[in-house]
Amino acid sequence: MAQHFETDTGYGDQAALGLIVLSTDETMEPELASVFGPARVPVYHSRIVSQPDVTPETLAQMEADLPASAALLPREVSFGAIGYGCTSGATIIGEDRVAACVQTSHAGVPVTNPMSAVMAACRALGARNIGFLTPYVADVSAAMRALLEQNGFKISGFSSFEEAREKVVARISQDSVLQAIAELGQGECDVVFASCTNLRAFDIIEQAEAQIGKPVISSNSALAWHMAHLAGRKVPGPGRLFQL
Repeated sequence: MAQHFETDTGYGDQAALGLIVLSTDETMEPELASVFGPARVPVYHSRIVSQPDVTPETLAQMEADLPASAALLPREVSFGAIGYGCTSGATIIGEDRVAACVQTSHAGVPVTNPMSAVMAACRALGARNIGFLTPYVADVSAAMRALLEQNGFKISGFSSFEEAREKVVARISQDSVLQAIAELGQGECDVVFASCTNLRAFDIIEQAEAQIGKPVISSNSALAWHMAHLAGRKVPGPGRLFQL
């Protein structure tokens, strides 16, 4: 005889979040867990195939795989927002196209990505002049700079580690990131943006802000903040951005 049971709303009826993570990404999930875990926000993850080297060509390949990756997120969940976790990929594919790919299986759900989130974060902070740090090779960084400038921002300082290999980017020390941010922060910028979801920055954001006296955002901090904002959730996180 079957045991009697009742049902309730489960975890997925709380303005939950969806996250599409690159198969090569080792950093996004631990960093975002430090934001959404303490706030007890349910986050459902899917993966998308990405190549070991970051080039415009490998980034563009992800567009075809996005609908299938989004479809692996549970359709029964009431998502408050879904994030596609690739700053450079969103730049190459385009914000509107990323949203359309995700919404093939999650119609009407707000969709964001780190590049859209960074621009929203800069506007919320009242920042127009950006000190811009990337780990990327030159042509990928150039595409991102162009997109920011097309949207009304000024790149007042730029620095890059010029590393194409994802496994190396994930192992760039946070001391190296802090040093690069500190150098950019001495320039005439309103904010320093450390790009790439695989670049570790969460543990040094507040230290960097104290050192340069300006807001510091990373791809992951901006994405976490924007996803929560779109879903109407208030969550803790590193730096001035989460104090808004």
